[in-house]
Amino acid sequence: MREIEPHTAPPLIDFPCTFPIKVMGETHEEFSNTMVTVIQTLVPSFTAEHVIMRASSAGKYISLTCNVYVSSQDQLDDIYRLLSAHPLVKFAL
Repeated sequence: MREIEPHTAPPLIDFPCTFPIKVMGETHEEFSNTMVTVIQTLVPSFTAEHVIMRASSAGKYISLTCNVYVSSQDQLDDIYRLLSAHPLVKFAL
């Protein structure tokens, strides 16, 4: 009987790398600072300088593009879990 080899597709992302994470929520005075603090729990070198902020046309929502230097898929997944669980966050993409 022939052994079945596991699927060994190449990874979609080459780590380490800088990865853009989009975070959206309602406009709140501390939204950006709070998201920076959340990301810093896993990536201490992350700062507000790595964030591009954009408000919606009506100003009700804010979108952040957080360019995070990540070393592994596990670290990236952990960041998404933390951001998605935060009460100020509507979406993390």
